Amino acid sequence: MARTLLVVDDEAVLLETLEYNLVRDGYRVVTAADGREALAQFAKEHPDLVVLDVMLPDVSGLDVCRAIRRVSQVPILMLTAKGSEIDRVVGLELGADDYLTKPFSLRELQARIHALLRRTEEVVARPQAQPQPHDAAAATEAAVDERLGSVVVDLAGHRLVRDGAELAVTARAFDLLVFLMQHAGQVFTREQLLERVWGYEHPVDTRIVDTRTVDMHIHKLRSAIADDSAVPRFLHTVRTVGYVFRRPP
Repeated sequence: MARTLLVVDDEAVLLETLEYNLVRDGYRVVTAADGREALAQFAKEHPDLVVLDVMLPDVSGLDVCRAIRRVSQVPILMLTAKGSEIDRVVGLELGADDYLTKPFSLRELQARIHALLRRTEEVVARPQAQPQPHDAAAATEAAVDERLGSVVVDLAGHRLVRDGAELAVTARAFDLLVFLMQHAGQVFTREQLLERVWGYEHPVDTRIVDTRTVDMHIHKLRSAIADDSAVPRFLHTVRTVGYVFRRPP
């Protein structure tokens, strides 16, 4: 069955172009030209992925993203104006999984959509271990939370908690943190992280994929788990290479 995409943009020519090409790629595409229509289409069609422009009339794309995240973890790919760094940061804070800066190439959009959907399919298909009654101790041990200073990494609940309050991080950011924790001490390039966490095809074509996506997620994670994001305690940058997770001495 074809995956359903909801594409939201108020530029009629761009919307028509995206719909035409994504249908050719084998997707079922529904469209919306403003925020209210987007929310109505989302409730009606239950899409597998949302491509969402930030600048929309009536209800902004950021508000649409916030409303969707209240009820669903469907992948959201946001479209932002060139140089609008604040929109990208806010979009990720609200729960967007990725972003593209206008103008963008169709190949880049297709690559992002494919990677997000493939990652979602992998999570759904991942077998869930069912502990046996006699194995209660092992099950409890497997569910033990990790602690990063004052922040608890709730692995079972897929969330970060400080002083009993859940921190606002996206599912993708959480996956990135857990991946680096599981490979503590190992340095990964941005391209490797896009392959292993985002699900992009190997090798990542940096002419198509913007590796700054990784940088922005690392920045948000640092802000969440450190008292001072300017002085990283756990997520470290290795100049000219990438990122590594290290516990402080």
